[in-house]
Amino acid sequence: MSAYTRYAAAVLLAGLAVGCAARTEAPQPPPSPRATPGGHAGAPAPAASAEPAKSPFTLVASGDVLASYATVLDTAQQDAQSSGFDYRPMLKGIKPVIASAGLALCQLPTPLGPLEGPFASGREFQAPPQVATALKDAGFDSCATASAHSLDRGADGVGRTLEALDTVGLRHAGTARSVAEASRPALLTAPGGAKVAQLSYTVGAQGRGAAAPWAVNLADEQRIIADARAARRAGADLVVVSAHWGTEYRTAPDAQQTELARVLTASETDGRPDIDLIVGSRARTPQPYEKVNGSGDGDTQDDQEVSDGGTWVVYGLGDQIAGEMRNKHGKMGTVARFTFTPPAEDGDRWRASKAEFIPQWFDTKTGRVRKLGKSAKLSRELAAVREEIRRTTLSRGAAKHGLVMGD
Repeated sequence: MSAYTRYAAAVLLAGLAVGCAARTEAPQPPPSPRATPGGHAGAPAPAASAEPAKSPFTLVASGDVLASYATVLDTAQQDAQSSGFDYRPMLKGIKPVIASAGLALCQLPTPLGPLEGPFASGREFQAPPQVATALKDAGFDSCATASAHSLDRGADGVGRTLEALDTVGLRHAGTARSVAEASRPALLTAPGGAKVAQLSYTVGAQGRGAAAPWAVNLADEQRIIADARAARRAGADLVVVSAHWGTEYRTAPDAQQTELARVLTASETDGRPDIDLIVGSRARTPQPYEKVNGSGDGDTQDDQEVSDGGTWVVYGLGDQIAGEMRNKHGKMGTVARFTFTPPAEDGDRWRASKAEFIPQWFDTKTGRVRKLGKSAKLSRELAAVREEIRRTTLSRGAAKHGLVMGD
């Protein structure tokens, strides 16, 4: 047992990593080929065992957790009161949204370091491992780890990050310590029985130090489609792709994002889309939500009822935790919340029957995430922030497909 494992175990025993009820399971191998019915002549075929009915569930996803900026480190150190770092108070304001979801996905773009540091931002990010404890406490189930900064600390940084997540019970996808680990998605079980695979990719990765080519997943469209199909064969009812892409501080998606989204959402197997949801980050700002590759305008009778056809793409969730950024948009973010409903017939896709975005703001004065939901009572300044996030999020016509602001 490593020094960090011993530390994190003590943290868990002290109740610092209490999250929502366990909702994950180990990745399952592809199902064995079904036996041929019959046996000897005239013998009846064995009765097929019915799979238990599955229920609707909610899934939330949030943006980049940038926990090693100087002001963020200072706040986490002050909140720890004695020694170390405590990030739980930073996420307290958004915790009700995360913990109440059936499944919750986060984006951890920077390596986690040893307990003693050093911790840094810039071109060689490294954050305290206590971030993992706070994410688990907030209610997250799995984190995407593929990003431009995944290899900032080489293979050792990848290993420390995944060890920290493993220790507190968070699943992960996007970086790996072995070829075998690189080939597996994070396969999660939602309340009600749905199996959800999280896949994670980045459009590029810098970094120092040697790392194997499989240490971080790069965003190649054919590889993503192949991985999505493999996850489906392994039992996934839904496949979610976490994409680290986009141009920093650009509120509109760039050509690379829109083209990759178009290709991925068009991919099908036996008439069923291979990917059910794409959630993006990296741009340091919220970007639009859009229904891609749908048919028609998707007019609805009820603004809470999401139109059929197409696949939801969140081009940019913005930042979940951020420091003093050079642009105010770096402190803005959204939490995406989708309710998925099981298909009426076997082999059909699960339907996103409700789609919401919850605006948020990282207050660098207090070091806290502020939830700016539709019912929040806000100052004039924060009301203006919320309105800017709303305009950006809806700027590619998502409202006509049922996307609404939530609480």
